[in-house]
Amino acid sequence: MKIDGTAYRSIWAGADGRSAGIIDQTRLPHEFVTLELSSLDEAAVAIRDMWVRGAPLIGATAAYGMAIALREDASDSALKAGYDTLIATRPTAINLKWALDAVMARVAPLSPTERAEAAWHFAAEVCDEDVAVNHAIGSHGLELIRALAARKPAGEPVNILTHCNAGWLATVDWGTATSPIYQAHDAGLKVHVYVDETRPRNQGASLTAWELGRHGVPHTLIVDNAGGHLMQHGQVDMVITGTDRTTALGDVCNKIGTYLKALAAQDNGVPFYVALPSSTIDWTVRDGVREIPIEERDGAEVTWVHGRRPDGVVDKVLIAPPTSPAANPAFDVTPARLVTGLITERGVCSASQAGLASLFPERAVA
Repeated sequence: MKIDGTAYRSIWAGADGRSAGIIDQTRLPHEFVTLELSSLDEAAVAIRDMWVRGAPLIGATAAYGMAIALREDASDSALKAGYDTLIATRPTAINLKWALDAVMARVAPLSPTERAEAAWHFAAEVCDEDVAVNHAIGSHGLELIRALAARKPAGEPVNILTHCNAGWLATVDWGTATSPIYQAHDAGLKVHVYVDETRPRNQGASLTAWELGRHGVPHTLIVDNAGGHLMQHGQVDMVITGTDRTTALGDVCNKIGTYLKALAAQDNGVPFYVALPSSTIDWTVRDGVREIPIEERDGAEVTWVHGRRPDGVVDKVLIAPPTSPAANPAFDVTPARLVTGLITERGVCSASQAGLASLFPERAVA
């Protein structure tokens, strides 16, 4: 995708073959800063402290983290230590475990002298595959937008609401929820995006709004609680969100607040779609509400906010009484019954065991 006309990915291989470059997403939207990850610990911090975030990008960063670590030590003990360090960084997004398990499967059978190079090439493959998968998701989602556009009065845009950031900054490129939007925009369809601010980390305001604006997509930032009001008044044609983990029966776990958007969408007859790569499906989990671990993050993310002061200085301020405790569950689970459809790289299906089995028969569960 483009930043003011220049194409970027969210992670890339360093020219030295021993590091990976990333965009420090904690500095957006006020500063565009790139960083170099050159050690296992730096990759772990990047994931844990959310310099990178979004399930697919977390997986790609973990793959590069393993490759970087194996450049220093490719022994069996170092391989296990690298896995253990990275798997502990974020518990909810299934792509992290998927990527680390895939690296282990690729390099563990090899001799230590072969592991680093194999891991490096595999990390690049993970990134390229993510780009292809997200483009395919967008192609399938584009047809849903085309169908809505055909029913709109001439000149009116398709109004799409999204939550948090499932854009190209959450993946290697294109995004999941935003991939259909970008492809519709690039194809000349009129689209307009309502962007939930997404408290507490404001990733809709700081990331989604930033990337849509840089690519030239019309959008409007709204507070989280405005979505239901807009749906009541017919101002939203569809909702598209991403997901960090999807169960074998179609429940979706996404950024906190997604469940409330799905309830409002159902009450107002607004189609609610979830865009996801198949690597985000956890085929071992059936009941998302009871089985998916929900990450509880630092309460300071709730009580403090970052922003730019009138004098241009980027600062953070306390917005709550200093003695008030804050709870910070980072995700919630939207039951499959509230999801109109899942947009995957293989097509669109119902959020159900049968729907997923129709697209992924090789992974179908009994």
